[in-house]
Amino acid sequence: MARVVVLGGAESGVGAAVLAKVKGFDVFLSDNGTIKDEYARTLREWNIPFEQGGHTPERIMNADEVIKSPGIPSTAPLVKALAAQGTHIVSEIEFASRYDSAKKICITGSNGKTTTTSLIHYLLKEAGLNVGLGGNIGKSYAYQVATEKHDYYVLEISSFQLDDTYDFRPDIAVITNITPDHLDRYDHKMENYVRAKFKIVRNLRPEDCFIFDSDDAITIEHLSKIVLQAKMLPFTQEKKNLDQGAWLDGNRIVVKYEQSESEIYLRELALGGKHNIYNSMAAALAAKASGIEDEVIRNSLKSFSPIEHRLEPVLSIRDVMYINDSKATNVDSAWYALECQTKPVVWIVGGTDKGNDYSVLNDLVKEKVKAIVCLGVDNSKIHAAFENIVGSENIVDTASADAAVQAASMMASAGDVVLLSPCCASFDLFKNYEDRGKQFKEAVRRL
Repeated sequence: MARVVVLGGAESGVGAAVLAKVKGFDVFLSDNGTIKDEYARTLREWNIPFEQGGHTPERIMNADEVIKSPGIPSTAPLVKALAAQGTHIVSEIEFASRYDSAKKICITGSNGKTTTTSLIHYLLKEAGLNVGLGGNIGKSYAYQVATEKHDYYVLEISSFQLDDTYDFRPDIAVITNITPDHLDRYDHKMENYVRAKFKIVRNLRPEDCFIFDSDDAITIEHLSKIVLQAKMLPFTQEKKNLDQGAWLDGNRIVVKYEQSESEIYLRELALGGKHNIYNSMAAALAAKASGIEDEVIRNSLKSFSPIEHRLEPVLSIRDVMYINDSKATNVDSAWYALECQTKPVVWIVGGTDKGNDYSVLNDLVKEKVKAIVCLGVDNSKIHAAFENIVGSENIVDTASADAAVQAASMMASAGDVVLLSPCCASFDLFKNYEDRGKQFKEAVRRL
């Protein structure tokens, strides 16, 4: 019996362990930290041996294959030791795809991938298809392959999840855009990060589809260096009348796939803002390439509800609207959030900086932002970037969601927006971006 060791005991790792157990492997899971009760319970229910609070090398180094959770970098000493002895290391996505014959629509990108993934899943569900949602969102893909049966999967896939893939192949691959992010995991080299994202397309066949933003310079530059066999389906707000793809024509989106052309009026879209036009284009193309009828696509894009933590309206208090955009963990996401605001903004920003260049936000901050509330352990970089724009008296430091919301409420006037769009990772003060968003919403409700 082949031995599989899983490193990491959260959603991805536990799902992979369950699938390995179902497929008859000798499975062991190891986590250097503390495994949450819900995950430990699942492992016990499936009789999967595990350890937490440290790794035991003699229980790991004898693995025939290791499934590494995406949060563990390849530079971790244990991972380097496994690689040095030639142990095959794969991601949960790679492992699960071996046992899955469903059609897969897979979405990656620096920004918009969660919204686009959620939109596509909603479109397929509204069309009556048997579809699962997974990857970097929802339940573990591997756990669903082990315990459920779907005809389609819509998977949000991060660069970390793509790092350890080899034979994984989507039927429809989507890259929403590529902007600098997570460069600390890629030797601070943009090209390494771009190559990681493009792993999503490397096994595509002529009958598969690649959906991409042809307005995104980084995507187009990399595309010029590679050869793909797949059907190319660009989406754009700058060009018109493509042979295939989606484009903006006045107040409507035109979507063309093979010989079929349809249109969606912007006023009908449930999601506003320039960035969500791109997301809606990508989703409509994926749905059309999946054979979904135009009327279902139009109606679904009208009725879709905004996802939690992504430009999510929370409450209006004393005519001040509070918006939760906690998922904006990089500069580009915050740019989109600020760009679509039409009222004066009190901006809550900060967290674990990932090498951010804030200068690209200068014009938007000048135009839109009246005050800044810093929410992080070290806010010096934010002060340096924006003090000269909004004035030092209009920047305050806070170290909790409650304090940030209280400070923002004092600085906001009737008709303003308080926008949590942090630009940064959450790990200095919060468990993750969901925890940050939930604490923000709770603090707003306590005002």
